[in-house]
Amino acid sequence: MGYTLVLGGARSGKSRYAQHAAEAAAAAAGTKPIAIVTAQIYDDEMAERVAKHREERGDEWATIEAPLDLPQAIENLGEGDVAVIDCITLWLTNVMLAEKNIAQQTRELLVALTNTQAKIWVVSNEVGWGIVPDNALARRFRDEAGRLNQVLAECAAQSVLIVAGMKLDLFRP
Repeated sequence: MGYTLVLGGARSGKSRYAQHAAEAAAAAAGTKPIAIVTAQIYDDEMAERVAKHREERGDEWATIEAPLDLPQAIENLGEGDVAVIDCITLWLTNVMLAEKNIAQQTRELLVALTNTQAKIWVVSNEVGWGIVPDNALARRFRDEAGRLNQVLAECAAQSVLIVAGMKLDLFRP
């Protein structure tokens, strides 16, 4: 079926776009949308963000928590399922902090995404447009996120960029 990659900067509206698209697809299919969340709560600020996302989704959504086992969560989806993965960059952070092999984890993610029969929107942050981070870990994250986004875009059925709440369709050259 293919997945849609939804890219954007912080507070660009990418999660809202993916949520609305998934809700419309789920309604058309007569199913309940699924939120596959990757966040791990380490502080009060992150707890507030997670609570806000839950509130925005409401009770109409099923939730699967997959901070590290994202490929397995995707593999467990069935034909006709509609899901939003929010977000890939948090998943990447979790992979890096767990000191897992990023290349291997990325391969497993791509296999799961390309083999699923579910309709999925994959939300990811575009982090390469800001200033160069001042430390090695943040620079490595920026670079890994950029590489991951490129691979995801290459394999996606569709890629969109959300800027100021507005959708721009992206096309391969």
